[in-house]
Amino acid sequence: MKRFLLATTAAVLAGGGAQAGGHASDITMGVLLGFTGPAESLAPDMAAGAEAAMAEVTESGLLLGGISVTPTRGDSTCIDAAAATAAAERMITSEGVAGIVGALCSGATGAAFQNVALANGMVMISPSATSPGLSTIEDNDLFFRTAPSDARQGVVMAEILLEQDITEVAVTYTNNDYGKGLADSFEAAYAERGGTVTINAAHEDGKADYSAEVGALASAGGQRLVVAGYLDQGGPGIIQAALDAGAFDTFHLPDGMIGDSMQERFGTDIEGSTGQVPGTDSPGAALMGELGEARGFNGTGPFAPESYDAAALIMLAMQAADSTDPNVYKGSVMDVANAPGVKIYPGQLAAGLALLAAGQEIDYVGASAVELIGPGESAGAYRQIEVIDGVITTVGFR
Repeated sequence: MKRFLLATTAAVLAGGGAQAGGHASDITMGVLLGFTGPAESLAPDMAAGAEAAMAEVTESGLLLGGISVTPTRGDSTCIDAAAATAAAERMITSEGVAGIVGALCSGATGAAFQNVALANGMVMISPSATSPGLSTIEDNDLFFRTAPSDARQGVVMAEILLEQDITEVAVTYTNNDYGKGLADSFEAAYAERGGTVTINAAHEDGKADYSAEVGALASAGGQRLVVAGYLDQGGPGIIQAALDAGAFDTFHLPDGMIGDSMQERFGTDIEGSTGQVPGTDSPGAALMGELGEARGFNGTGPFAPESYDAAALIMLAMQAADSTDPNVYKGSVMDVANAPGVKIYPGQLAAGLALLAAGQEIDYVGASAVELIGPGESAGAYRQIEVIDGVITTVGFR
């Protein structure tokens, strides 16, 4: 049975979290994100979220008797599999990381994990890689996600649009694992519920002119254009070309298109556009906002909560397993993430570490209402958005 964090936890904290001797005095954890590339504007807050969890644990002095955690960053770029692989290899073979938060995009995540992490027995927890294909990779129980699969996002997209009586849409997607997986998931869910996709067409990132792509989308028609792209690459180019041509004036924006840069660029030009991004209205989400403010980053930004949670799960699993060896603590990730146990939220990692050290169970709820299912991925909760007065505004949760 789930138990809420009680005042008696203070007594556990006072007793300390000492573990058996023999642990290293310091470990390094990787933060592998797309610091350059089509989603680069998301990476700073995501990295800050992961690193905030590491700092919180280090400051507590309770991880395995006093281990400190030092982050190291690597650029997965989102679009260059070789770069993602090289960054992961450097972290594992040269820097000796004990776990990796990342990567940001699905293709880079798959490349880094399958080419390097799997062979080296390294745990990776991605806060934002959402391709359905990652649910079925051979992972030896080393790969997890705090973001839900796009199999779930496709259903949420279909429901949002149909509830607004949008029964016919055109779809364009970035031509990679993320875009194709999400577009296919959405089309299947939308058609099953009675919607019609007039065209489901790929676009390439990095082009200066998207008029040809928009021409094909406009010819197919639809009440709204779904843009399953990236907010710092082809997605805005598609939207601008559609606006310039008068082809579409409202858009549906999945998670890769949600961020401050979109409202700064388009404002009221995309008034009434809709979308969704992973998020909850749980107590942990509010606490994460406060934590981010205190540490100087946007704790409620896209995937920042999931990044904090990814790092937290790695360190809590280490404590539960009494080991920093990924091949040992990988078996504790699901245990600390799910019931039963005392609920742990952002800012309460010291309490979680102390409870585990005392032999008690925890249910890490975290910033994103963590609940890991099946192949170690989030069950999936979403923040529904709408552009109102030029601002990306939360209008509900699913």
